[in-house]
Formats: sequence, structure tokens, C-alpha cells
Amino acid sequence: MSVKIRLARYGSKKKPCYRIVVADSENPRDGRFLETVGTYNPLLDPAGVSLKGERITYWIDKGAIPTDTVRSLLKKEGLLAKPA
Repeated sequence: MSVKIRLARYGSKKKPCYRIVVADSENPRDGRFLETVGTYNPLLDPAGVSLKGERITYWIDKGAIPTDTVRSLLKKEGLLAKPA
């Protein structure tokens, strides 16, 4: 079982809003997940991002792998250290 931190799409047509969730990689995009660790709203002028930092670091320490999009959001918020 591979655990990933990824985006789950919510909102109406042409107005996307995303939850940042921790889910098994085999589950569908908007399917079952283990925990919600944040939200992302790309429609706001500076894109709205809210994260639960403690929970994200907990899951990364447990071996969860963020997707490319989530990794870039975490770097912008300063939660993911750049490799040395």
C-alpha cells in the first residue's frame, strides 16, 4: 500500500476547489481518503492555500509521497525542505 498526499477536486463546474488529502494510491481521485490536511483554491488572486503543517509532516515522516502539484504547494508554504 502506497500512501500519497494529493488533490481531490470539489466545487462546481468551471469553479474548481481542491482538498489536499492523504489517500491510498489505488483509490480514485475523489474517492476514499485517510485524512484531509488542507485546501487549495486556485480562483483567488493569490491562490488560497491552507494547510495543517503538523499533520503533513507526520504523514511525510510515515512515508507518504506528495504528488508534484502538492509538492510545489508545500515548497511555496515552506513546509517541504529543499534537498541539500
